[in-house]
Amino acid sequence: MRLLHLYRPHLLLDLARQRLPSGSWPAGPIVLGGQPWTDGTVLDADSGARALGVRRGMPLGSAHRLAPEATFLEPDPEADRASAEAAFERLATYSPALAGTSDPGDAAFGLFEAQVDGLEGLWGPEPRLVATVIEALESVVAGRARGGIAGTRFAATVAAAAAQPGELVSVPPGDEARFLAPLPTALLTSDLDIRARLRRFGLRHIEQVATLPASALIARFGEEGSRIGMRARGEETDPFRPRRAPERLLLALPIEPAVAELEAVRFVLRRLATALGSNLVARGLAATHGRIRLTLDLTFARAGIPPELVVEGRFPEPTADAEGIERLLLARLERTPPPAPVARLELELSGAEPATGQQLPLFVPQALHGARLAWQLARLALTYGDDRIRRIELGDPDAPLPERRWSWQSVTGSR
Repeated sequence: MRLLHLYRPHLLLDLARQRLPSGSWPAGPIVLGGQPWTDGTVLDADSGARALGVRRGMPLGSAHRLAPEATFLEPDPEADRASAEAAFERLATYSPALAGTSDPGDAAFGLFEAQVDGLEGLWGPEPRLVATVIEALESVVAGRARGGIAGTRFAATVAAAAAQPGELVSVPPGDEARFLAPLPTALLTSDLDIRARLRRFGLRHIEQVATLPASALIARFGEEGSRIGMRARGEETDPFRPRRAPERLLLALPIEPAVAELEAVRFVLRRLATALGSNLVARGLAATHGRIRLTLDLTFARAGIPPELVVEGRFPEPTADAEGIERLLLARLERTPPPAPVARLELELSGAEPATGQQLPLFVPQALHGARLAWQLARLALTYGDDRIRRIELGDPDAPLPERRWSWQSVTGSR
């Protein structure tokens, strides 16, 4: 799996600055969170306040004692949440699988995650994709984000933090441990006590932790020791969990100029199906339903034609196969071709569930014929009509009446 992390440090403070009129930003140390006589905590602080010891999460009263000359600003959580959601909406146009928080009180606010497997065919190589995304997000996150790509969430976060604003640090597949090796062990955990104990044991660099047995780390640091060891070895400790639920993936592409030929539409559909299929495969998932939404160009169309055409269908079995998805949905589209040129194509795969394998018999090479037959029957039903293609479903083989031993079922009906 390839994960992109976009990091905007001190996003809350920059959003607060963006909301104030030009030239009204106060001078001197600044603390965001509320007034020091309230029970709140520090949400963010500028470099001047941080130099005086102010840290996120400390009581506002304690921050005032450390920096009595600082200006304390009131937060606007609803506006901050709206800005983060706008960033996720914009990021969703580039990747179908996103993760992150829009809660301003969460320490991870300002970190946006996206899965980028299979997106090269849509947006180009990773550096080009990240440059495009950073530029697209700049206006909604009050600046240029830092990009990091790796195979684990921890390595991607570290890579993003190491990047300069507007730049990308990409860790080659499988090189997570080598990338992390020379970095300080303090990055492995947020527990201050464990950080101090790592220093006392002389473990200054992550590569030193990576060489220790897992049992030794657990004996010294408990459950956190196991996570520290896995992170140091470049292993995943926190699986990627997209924001959307129930699981669905969606991508869209504009078509310029608009096209009327189905072959041109098929080319765009293939690119989208390949990208979404790769995302599913990377997470071990398979989709049960597909939907195409076509936005039509009505400039020269006759009156009364709707601006959109939606075609959807259920797959014969859960799948992540791009070719099968493309063929089945295109066959449905051929039955109801667009009445006007297509200006935009949107593909959504839903009902994603863990993909299941099939145990193959040693001496029966035809074991997968049942799965192929289901797809072939679905295509035949699209060609000749749902009412003309049926499949037999066995009921009770021992029923006394023959008509109760089996029944006809629709090929495209519910399973």
